[in-house]
Amino acid sequence: MLGADAVPVAVGSPTAEQGGRRPSDSPADKQALLDALRRRHDSECPHCTTATGHTRTVFGEGAPDARLMFVGEAPGAEEDRTGRPFVGRAGKLLDKIIEAMGLSRDEVYIANVLKSRPPNNATPTAAEAARCGPYLLEQIRIIQPEVIVTLGKPAANLLLGTNEAMGRLRGVWRQYEGVPLMPTYHPAFLLRSYTPENRARVWSDMRQVMQRLGLPDPAADR
Repeated sequence: MLGADAVPVAVGSPTAEQGGRRPSDSPADKQALLDALRRRHDSECPHCTTATGHTRTVFGEGAPDARLMFVGEAPGAEEDRTGRPFVGRAGKLLDKIIEAMGLSRDEVYIANVLKSRPPNNATPTAAEAARCGPYLLEQIRIIQPEVIVTLGKPAANLLLGTNEAMGRLRGVWRQYEGVPLMPTYHPAFLLRSYTPENRARVWSDMRQVMQRLGLPDPAADR
């Protein structure tokens, strides 16, 4: 949960503020824009210094033209070691969720609010989100997903400009710059509270996402 000093606010996009460039529909062009954004992030972002104790940045991965984008809060130890998002225990659970939706990890895009591991795996503060968050917002503008799924409170709070609790946020369609957004629990929360009720809540959220994307619902065939 976020502390009193960790209330994210919606922040602007670096590229949009520097000329309003709109991305091409070409996957290759989108990937080139993402690569350029990553290089700029690694050179500019004040959070991403060796003083924070992280090993490398974890920018994001997946299809540059993904219809579905998942957004978490920050890399953990395994992500810091590999440079890839969601590869630890929470990532393995996310992989299972994606597979249950009839998709593969290569078909979606996965990113975090922060691009480097916070000291002591702390929840992102408002200041950290304000510094690193604009790069996430530009990733979204480049990819132009049809649906965004936020995983946990920090990501939902940043994109929605709110400090509502997850119990009130999850399962209800919102919008970020016209893109349908579904807040749900972070996989790490599910690992801590792996109850039938919480599993059912997340699956209900994902079924709404599948319906919005026109994906077949395996439960409908039972």
